[in-house]
Amino acid sequence: MNPSSDTAPKKTGLSTTGISIMPSMDTSISTGAAQNTDPLAAYEKPGYKLQSFVSHFIRTEAGDIPVIKTRPGKDDLFSSFYVRCGINRHRYAVAPGLYAVGSPDKTSEVLVTANFKLTFDHLRKELEKINAWILVLDTKGVNVWCAASKGTFATRELVARIKAVSLEKIVDHKQLIVPQLGATGVSAKEVKKLSGFRVIFGPIRAKDIPAFLNNDKKADKHMRQVTFTLYERFIITPVEVQIVLKPALIAALILFVLSGIGPEIFSFSNAWQRGLLCVSAMVSGIVSGAVITPVLLPFVPGRAFALKGMITGSIVALIILILSSAAASGASGFAALFLFSVSISSYLAMNFTGTTPFTSPSGVEKEMKQYIPVQLGALVLAAGLWMYSAF
Repeated sequence: MNPSSDTAPKKTGLSTTGISIMPSMDTSISTGAAQNTDPLAAYEKPGYKLQSFVSHFIRTEAGDIPVIKTRPGKDDLFSSFYVRCGINRHRYAVAPGLYAVGSPDKTSEVLVTANFKLTFDHLRKELEKINAWILVLDTKGVNVWCAASKGTFATRELVARIKAVSLEKIVDHKQLIVPQLGATGVSAKEVKKLSGFRVIFGPIRAKDIPAFLNNDKKADKHMRQVTFTLYERFIITPVEVQIVLKPALIAALILFVLSGIGPEIFSFSNAWQRGLLCVSAMVSGIVSGAVITPVLLPFVPGRAFALKGMITGSIVALIILILSSAAASGASGFAALFLFSVSISSYLAMNFTGTTPFTSPSGVEKEMKQYIPVQLGALVLAAGLWMYSAF
């Protein structure tokens, strides 16, 4: 097949696993395609499948560009729920490339984003009444902010993607709107030098893009301000819990075994009864550190996240241990369970620092050096007291 012919296969970003290969948007592609009632059927090839968010295609000088829907479908909503729970999170991506919303032309704006599908979905649903191009960078399925710090939402990738999609053939202007949270990875000066396109840093949130465009591409103070509301904190907690589930299950098995050790060498009865107390303490620590502390973050005293986790962990642990009759294990047993629960809460709360806008890399490193020895010490002491309480 002649690669320069109109019916030659063209590359376009449609697959969540890579670039889909599809023929040109030509009604004379084949007799079979013409007889198919689905206008997108001709674009599907063995091993490739069009994503449900693709509505149709428009022809440009650089080839056929997929036009995407601005309203997420049921499959988008279900998959978003799964990824919020940490399921298949690292494979939740769209193919990088150029997409369109509405009926864009050569004067339409070009919005740059990451290929993390949750980010992609957030952007497209805010563009219902807007005609624009969306340039999706290959960030390895990572959101804009994190990808910018990791070096994937970066100057080199942006310039390479501009050239790969022949953006100069798509639009007459030389402007790109890049998310503000991607500024740490993108040098506007270098992009201009290497591609000829000028970078305009847009608002932090996708929902502010319509107002940003209507305001002559100028962001007000609100658009530049990072927030971390109750909802924004709460929606992250399922991922934090999911991450710790597997280690928690392994730890639970170990706790049941250790709890059976005593004067009788090993007692299945003690393993069950004392093991349940250990698991209760562990669960209270997980809930406190991964759920309660993040949700109540601004209201818990202290600046360090590890300290906040200790405070909430202490309160929750006391309540749970009293209700579970842990005092029956004696003072040493009760102290062991308390220290165990609080150390887990403190660690998980500290682990949450990578999700918030409240911390800096240097601050996180300093906090870890300060509190990890304390957490490890508390765990060792808890293990010793728990073994002692059995005799």
